[in-house]
Amino acid sequence: MAKQHKDHPDDVATSGPFTAGMRDALTRTARELGEPLCAAEMMDLVHVECQREAAGRVLRLFIDKPGGVTLDDCSRISREMSDLLDVHVDFEGTYHLEVSSPGVDRPVSKPADFQRFSGQQIEIRVAPKIAGKKKVKGTLDGIRTADDVVTIVTEDGPIEIPRTRITRARLIIDGVA
Repeated sequence: MAKQHKDHPDDVATSGPFTAGMRDALTRTARELGEPLCAAEMMDLVHVECQREAAGRVLRLFIDKPGGVTLDDCSRISREMSDLLDVHVDFEGTYHLEVSSPGVDRPVSKPADFQRFSGQQIEIRVAPKIAGKKKVKGTLDGIRTADDVVTIVTEDGPIEIPRTRITRARLIIDGVA
């Protein structure tokens, strides 16, 4: 469910600079507020991302629960998150708040998720490059929690990726990430 957040009439595409620091702070705060909110509703906050898109700035939360989430679940979390963000975030400008299910090509970001989806196909984007690549595709072989390193098996063999270098990870379903 999408919602224009903050009460500013200006166009989201022209409402000022949106730095990486602002994006990271908004993402971190949304995660800190969203995890206990979702837990109280017997849901899991799967992933939070904040980015600039054609429609403007988007703060996107992916939620899940056993049996899947409903539109009502997304609407309820969206309303409650909106209220929490209004109180806890001092952010100039506007952004759209979206809350949805993770879908079949779900994002993978938590250590438990890298373990849970071991054996499945995954596409991981990294920064800086690893083995000369920004994107690595293969079979997820889990995570070594002691040093927070994800292993995937590619056509060229296993690759170990420190989780701190992962900018995005998504499951690949039917060859599509």
